[in-house]
Amino acid sequence: MSGPTDLDRWLSIGDLDELLREIDRCCDAHDWNGVQVVGERARKAIERGHQLWPAASYAEYRIALDAPPAAAAKVITDHSGYLAPGPLTEVIAQNHRWTDLSSHLPTSAKRALVAQERALRGEIVPDADCGGEIPGVLANWEPGYALATYSDTGVSDDAPDRNPITTTAPLAEPGVESPQAWEASAALHSAVAHWSAKSDGIVRSIGVDGTTANALGSLGLGQLLWRESTVTEYAEILAWAASSGGSQGRRRGAASGRFEVWWTLAVLTATEDDWPVDPGIEAERLVFGVWAESAPAPGWECRLTVEDPDDGLAWVLDATDRSK
Repeated sequence: MSGPTDLDRWLSIGDLDELLREIDRCCDAHDWNGVQVVGERARKAIERGHQLWPAASYAEYRIALDAPPAAAAKVITDHSGYLAPGPLTEVIAQNHRWTDLSSHLPTSAKRALVAQERALRGEIVPDADCGGEIPGVLANWEPGYALATYSDTGVSDDAPDRNPITTTAPLAEPGVESPQAWEASAALHSAVAHWSAKSDGIVRSIGVDGTTANALGSLGLGQLLWRESTVTEYAEILAWAASSGGSQGRRRGAASGRFEVWWTLAVLTATEDDWPVDPGIEAERLVFGVWAESAPAPGWECRLTVEDPDDGLAWVLDATDRSK
């Protein structure tokens, strides 16, 4: 860590770049107390009219990412990580095991999210530590979820690899939007609504009386490509989209994505009144699909179909974000 005189000067003139470099120097030296000092003083600089919040937030981010468990756990608060590339509950879970963190995190919603993030990374976590709704071990029908990778330069959260879609979609007359399908349609829309609210994406979902062909016909897009999928692939794609921030928004975290998968499946299978419930068995009667427009387009996509042949209902989700 540089001397106190240097730090005082950078704070007095509001030199954000030098403060960020100082945080990196402290991290390289494993001087976590130094990182904390820079972050706290940058936060207090508002009293002198300097907006140095990025340095304060970056200090919290680097502590959560790389500091020892006891120090990292201290930054998991309701007000930390405002400008971090993703929630600190996800950041801390990347390089720290739950067995090392649990004794340092007080009971709270944040603690449960950290536990859920560790479960997503393959650690077996007690269900009670995860908050009692989502289990601390992946179900047999769940995928290996696509997880973000954090570093000192930011976050990488690429979409999962997908099998190509080459089959012409079955299209029929547009289905009549069904009151019985409305709740599930709303749940699907809500799972990815941040693509439009926090980025420049477009999200729509439609629930109809009829089949997948009727639901796709309701989009009014003409000829499409479609292939049948599985509940596992549905979970993988929807969780990735729900976890992300779209092209421009801030990540919500993998734990949020997994919750949206469980909740939407509970609503689609009409088992939400029994929540918390594992919807995987009931989801076996549903027909899942993925679709695309005939001409590939760059950008983020989450395009899914679900059909309930027993009840004669079908849904289509169309979420795209072409912004850069």
